[in-house]
Amino acid sequence: MSKRLPPLNPLRAFEVTARHLSVSRAAAELHVTHGAVSHQIRALETALKVQLFERRGGRLALSPHGAALLPVVAGAFDSIAEAIALLTRPTTEGELVVSCVQAVASFWLVPRLGSFTERYPGVRLKLIASNDPREIYSDRVDLALVYGDGHWPDRVVEPWTDISLFPVCSPTLANSRPLREVADLASHVLLHGDDGREWNSWLAAAKAPTLAYGRRHFMSNAHLALEAAINGLGVALGDTVTVSRLLADGRLIVPFDLAVPAPDAFFIVTRSELRNTPMVRAFIDWLFAERVRDEARPERTPRRARTGRRELQRAS
Repeated sequence: MSKRLPPLNPLRAFEVTARHLSVSRAAAELHVTHGAVSHQIRALETALKVQLFERRGGRLALSPHGAALLPVVAGAFDSIAEAIALLTRPTTEGELVVSCVQAVASFWLVPRLGSFTERYPGVRLKLIASNDPREIYSDRVDLALVYGDGHWPDRVVEPWTDISLFPVCSPTLANSRPLREVADLASHVLLHGDDGREWNSWLAAAKAPTLAYGRRHFMSNAHLALEAAINGLGVALGDTVTVSRLLADGRLIVPFDLAVPAPDAFFIVTRSELRNTPMVRAFIDWLFAERVRDEARPERTPRRARTGRRELQRAS
């Protein structure tokens, strides 16, 4: 079978050129000359006896034969890269770089890391607190736990968990100023961890949309909003993942039994060549196992936080 395969270099030149639709860019990625790439492509076309590229209006485009060949060749190179990664990282020892949403990193991940390090003592974890999409595409990051819509091209994306949102505040604040009804929020500061979309959604479900125009503080992320709530500065929106430990510890309480589905969800994002390496696979399995343990614990969040949009529609 190997005698029927073209040499590897022409196939690589074809894959890179087809990805960029530019010989110059392919040459830059492969660290060779423009002429060398053109020569490799001509050699491949000669060997296959087909035309792989066409010129359309001065621009390079794939021919029908090239379009048919590209996904097969690209998949083959991805498989080779993954196999090499497995060979070069064969054990659960070494450095693992994880990027994670700051609020989840501080309030959910770090308090639980002891069980991971006890099980995998050879892993040196480097944790980056960030929800910056650039970290997803950074070569320094092995795995990212991110909040978003799940659309990150050229990455392996795995849903981790959906979440629901509900108000939280410190016990001290609730004891010093009433929070028995939604209308009581008018005398409190609403702490935003986004542009206001999430509070608007919750207040609409609570049939109190005008409260969104009361006293407000805007924070750059949910972590700062929750820190402000812990310190009694106002009422923030928590979620079914991030505040679970804070509720269990009594640092925050839930004043109302109403939750709404979050607009996005949490995802685990990796590069394809790292997805099944032992260290990355171990950390992903551990993340899922911890979520299962969370769900098995007695519920401390609003009942509707786990029932989703149908209950939200009933509530509204």
